[in-house]
Amino acid sequence: MNKMTKLGVSALCGSLAAVSAANAGDLAVTGGVDMTWISMSDTQTGNPIGIGSNVAFSGAGELDNGWTVDLSIAYKNRAAYSSTTVTVTVPALGALQIGQGGSGTGIDRMDDVTPNVWEEAYATGLTNGIQTVNGASGGTGIEWTPNMLPDGITARLFWTPDVSGSANNDGAGSGASVNQANGYDATLVLDEGVTGMSGFTIGGGYASIDDPAGDITDSTIYATYAVGGFTLGYQWSEADLGTTTGAQQYDNDGYGITFAINDDLSIGYNHYESEQTNSTNVTNEATSMQIAYSMGGASIRLAQGDGDNMAYQTGAAYDRENTVLSVALAF
Repeated sequence: MNKMTKLGVSALCGSLAAVSAANAGDLAVTGGVDMTWISMSDTQTGNPIGIGSNVAFSGAGELDNGWTVDLSIAYKNRAAYSSTTVTVTVPALGALQIGQGGSGTGIDRMDDVTPNVWEEAYATGLTNGIQTVNGASGGTGIEWTPNMLPDGITARLFWTPDVSGSANNDGAGSGASVNQANGYDATLVLDEGVTGMSGFTIGGGYASIDDPAGDITDSTIYATYAVGGFTLGYQWSEADLGTTTGAQQYDNDGYGITFAINDDLSIGYNHYESEQTNSTNVTNEATSMQIAYSMGGASIRLAQGDGDNMAYQTGAAYDRENTVLSVALAF
């Protein structure tokens, strides 16, 4: 980790200066690279070598009144801008996060929480096109995480005035979209402090988007249980698109099991299926067997995948198997 110290986070959060001055904080830079080799049946692979890179900047500071400020700026492959979040934590209220969309907020953080040792079954290069729950958190919005709840309960509420306005510059608006849609996500997680079982967690979420073209709702519930070296999990979700023609709804089921052989070596099995409600209902499925080994900042992963009815299409061309070897380095 490289640190560029004494870059005052207060300068990044100047709008808070009227509330209280901030002490200087640190801005840290982290990153990593993932190199893969893929082979795939029934299709032309072309060049099988792939490289993915990610860079993240994170900052932290504290105001004179005890409030804390955290900053996160994420870049995905090829240094393409991904998202920025600023989180202000107030001791008597909780955390208020302003974010430009992304998987770290709302119900989207729960799109698939089934256990795996590397990636979801459909995320190892099969390109299944499976539709999970996204909710309203794709748009720039505000999320509140209260801190006055009993131990073992984590609740969050996310709201956005426009789901499509995902990454505006400061002092700018997204402009009017054809179907400007506001929406909210509510999520709840109960861990062993409530369930009474060590390693047992249940969670769920609901999202509602007021879209002029048709109200959209997402729902999910899941349970995971970690005991010894095993972690098991199951998740159900439903995405209702609010339409009466074409693709109207997705009903999803996923489960996984992993086993940590030791601190460095793990194996896992993950399965996910998604039924699309359309003029002809089609179930898109993905299955993956994975093994992962870590050595300090390096990880080696091997996945064997199988996809059926990819892109919610039937026929031999939409059934595929693949094998992926990944070597990842973190800095």
